[in-house]
Amino acid sequence: MTTAQHTVEKIGGTSMSNYEAVRDNIIVGKRKKSDLYQRIFVVSAYGGVTNELLEHKKTGEPGVYALFADAESDWAWGDDLTKLIQFLTDINGELFEDPMLKQQADQFITDRIEGVRGCLIDLQRLCSYGQFQLEEHLLTVREMLAGIGEAHSAFNTALKLQQEGINARFVDLTGWRDSELLPLDEKLQQAFDAIDLSRELPIVTGYAQCKEGLMRTFDRGYSEMTFSRIAVITNAREAIIHKEYHLSSADPNIVGEEKVVPLGRTNYDVADQLANLGMEAIHPRAGKGLRQNEIPLRVMNTFEPEHTGTLITGDYVSEKAQVEIIAGAKGVFAIEVFDQDMQGEPGSDRKILDVLTRFKVRFMSKDSNANTITHYVETTLKHVKRVVKALEEAFPNGEISTRKVALVSAIGSDMKIPGILARSVKSLADKDISVLAIHQCMRQVDIQFVIDEDHYNEAIAALHGALIEPHNHEYAIVAASTTAS
Repeated sequence: MTTAQHTVEKIGGTSMSNYEAVRDNIIVGKRKKSDLYQRIFVVSAYGGVTNELLEHKKTGEPGVYALFADAESDWAWGDDLTKLIQFLTDINGELFEDPMLKQQADQFITDRIEGVRGCLIDLQRLCSYGQFQLEEHLLTVREMLAGIGEAHSAFNTALKLQQEGINARFVDLTGWRDSELLPLDEKLQQAFDAIDLSRELPIVTGYAQCKEGLMRTFDRGYSEMTFSRIAVITNAREAIIHKEYHLSSADPNIVGEEKVVPLGRTNYDVADQLANLGMEAIHPRAGKGLRQNEIPLRVMNTFEPEHTGTLITGDYVSEKAQVEIIAGAKGVFAIEVFDQDMQGEPGSDRKILDVLTRFKVRFMSKDSNANTITHYVETTLKHVKRVVKALEEAFPNGEISTRKVALVSAIGSDMKIPGILARSVKSLADKDISVLAIHQCMRQVDIQFVIDEDHYNEAIAALHGALIEPHNHEYAIVAASTTAS
């Protein structure tokens, strides 16, 4: 296997749902047949499939996993699994015109799902005995179900490409009927040692079963970790993520397409700040491996293949101090703990963090003074209520309050700009937007503003107008001059 010249590329679920765009804009494009190889593709499940397998990411509507985990829904999960077979074979029907190929694809996914059904029936029967607790096995069930989505899309893509004369190879990392459980790096090494990248095009499942249990740490962000470790293990020249949009200076749906520009260049520090807001270019833990091994990451728009996208490296710093992107998060809960006894007493924050950890609540930011600590968390109202109850027990003399807010952040690889804070606050004040809290670190890569959720869109547009739009021409030049390696 040649390791000096290949790329590892990840294709997101929305892009995967459009096979022609993936083939024409990513896999084949204007390449000659000899140039099709020296690339590894890590694929996500088709859009919406993981929601059906687990639960809807935004609404929380239960999928197969959530129904199985609910002790009261005895067989609802089985009915949902039957509907899932129809859903996935319908996708096959849209993809394969050749009835023989459709039959092959249908047989593959039906066998996989019926195998899972048998396994879950056996597990449910086993857990009817008091010595076996279902809760102990739910993470394994979640991983097994999640893997179905990527196995489906990877198998179909490889099969379709083979039909079109490309030597694609389906690489199944989901552990289906594997006899041993390996550490992730060892599993990947074993899989790619057998592949000749000079003449084979691996189509790889985004989910990889391994000893570490990817979902334990990354939940539905597991495919980025698989993608990152493949790039590191195979010593890739570049890692590329194909999304349905550009990594731009703001959300074009809020600011307007004519006002935003693709970033062109940035660094992993900026990517981390975006991830903290839930707008991942790449998960921080996945980005860490690329950063440490000096592998550049490129984020590209599937539907604009001629554009070179955004190149992310560890050492990039903008030529002059500037804001690169305005981003944010809505639906954030501020949990404020006020306690007069905090003054001069260390350990209060640790008690709060212990509670957040117990309920698996991720905090995005925090602020504190002599007697008050506020954490800004991304979670559900149900979890917030549980956290508040636990905090009231931990701080019997304290006052616990909550409020729904939004975070809006100005981010850049170098923001050491005199007066930037004053300009930012003025742009918000000019729109009658009250700032509830401000966070700015000495590292000078972001400034966060806590505001009422109702003002989120206005705040994004105001900050973009004040901090980025006056420099849009310069951004466009940077983006245009960024060429693919």
